[in-house]
Amino acid sequence: MQNNIRGDLKLFNEMVDVFLEEEKQKPVSKSIKINDLYNQIDLSLSDKPALPKEFKENLKNLILATPKSSSRMFFNQLFGGRHSKAVLGDLLAVILNNSMATYKISGPQVAVEKEIISKVCQLIGYPKKSGGTFPTGGSMSNFMSLIIARDQKSNAIIKKGFKQKFIAYTSENSHYSVSKNASFSGLGKENVRYIKCNNFGQIDVGVLEKRIKEDVKNNYIPFYINVTSGTTVLCAFDNIEGVSRICKEYNIWLHVDGAFGGSVIFSNKYKHLVQGIEKSDSFCFNAHKTLGVPLSSSILVVRDATMISNSFKNDASYLYQTHDTDYNLGYSSFECGRRNNALKLWTMWKSIGTTGISNIIDHEFSLADYARSYVNNNKDYNLYSFEKALSICFNYKKYDPIDLCTKLYEHNKIMVGFGYFNEQCFIRLVTINSQNSTSEILDFFNTL
Repeated sequence: MQNNIRGDLKLFNEMVDVFLEEEKQKPVSKSIKINDLYNQIDLSLSDKPALPKEFKENLKNLILATPKSSSRMFFNQLFGGRHSKAVLGDLLAVILNNSMATYKISGPQVAVEKEIISKVCQLIGYPKKSGGTFPTGGSMSNFMSLIIARDQKSNAIIKKGFKQKFIAYTSENSHYSVSKNASFSGLGKENVRYIKCNNFGQIDVGVLEKRIKEDVKNNYIPFYINVTSGTTVLCAFDNIEGVSRICKEYNIWLHVDGAFGGSVIFSNKYKHLVQGIEKSDSFCFNAHKTLGVPLSSSILVVRDATMISNSFKNDASYLYQTHDTDYNLGYSSFECGRRNNALKLWTMWKSIGTTGISNIIDHEFSLADYARSYVNNNKDYNLYSFEKALSICFNYKKYDPIDLCTKLYEHNKIMVGFGYFNEQCFIRLVTINSQNSTSEILDFFNTL
């Protein structure tokens, strides 16, 4: 078939119209058993090109069979909904197809990324010397923060590797990437201390300090603490203020993983949940989780921008041929050929302003309050999560939550997941689709 960008964009619009109508009528795609997948959809590749009609039909079947992760009945992951202005930005980024490594090849798109980073740093109270980058996701943001913290503790590690016993700390409810990153960095998974949490799912500051003192006494070197603003299951917010005091006393890097809940920095009403964030050394959040920005849009900021380039700068004469390091973003990035993930957040932010983003966050918390109130006021439900969280963790009557979530999925009703806390398993409803209203939340419970 002919390479025809204008013709294929018309096909794209046609496919989108079909998909959006289908999403409206059937918000949950029909589940397909893995054993039946290749029989129900023609995914085969062959030497001969597909006929235009055949190609179009196969494409439509594939799209309509894919889980609708932005529909009103998708509550399964820590992302949901779609903001139209952010989608616009992402589509334009695809057409522009810039790599964000240098100013020469991305031009004003570099300034788009730098403007977002600057505004985020201002929102959290970082000094003017701060900076950041757009990693591929929360896991990569956590990884980069770990590497920066390692190199700040001992710059010799960059060339010679670990020579001493470095120790990192995080809560027992932190993201699983912390363990993977310990392996990738050469730290080793056994050198991560998982600190016990209190009854609200927050890191126990007292236990943390006690563990650090023990490690110092045993001649280990504490260098990094990862606290969470919005844990994966409960959406608990760790005590940044309390941990920052310990970090200052023992000269430990403090990273705030706000991948899920860090977007509260935009809200005057809920920003108090990350009180003390200005005392952290690095912070990240995912705009694709709570703001309706398409995957992936993650922001990592650091109190001192030179610390990023210290860890990730590497000269390459074939790449860096013009302009200085401030506008050649490859010097402060893990990746080289990095796609433009900033434009979609910029188009949304530009179009609705900081106030508009604040309204999104406030609305999602109001949906959470509504759902929590529904559970609390219904004798058939048991609540396991807490206020000021975007996760509502509960069980219905005496039904097995795993079985119930599975049946809702298999019968094409709702996509929702389950979680664990204190050895209790429950359904986890996340209210992060800002296009939803209380009607969709009520539909969720009625369908369940």
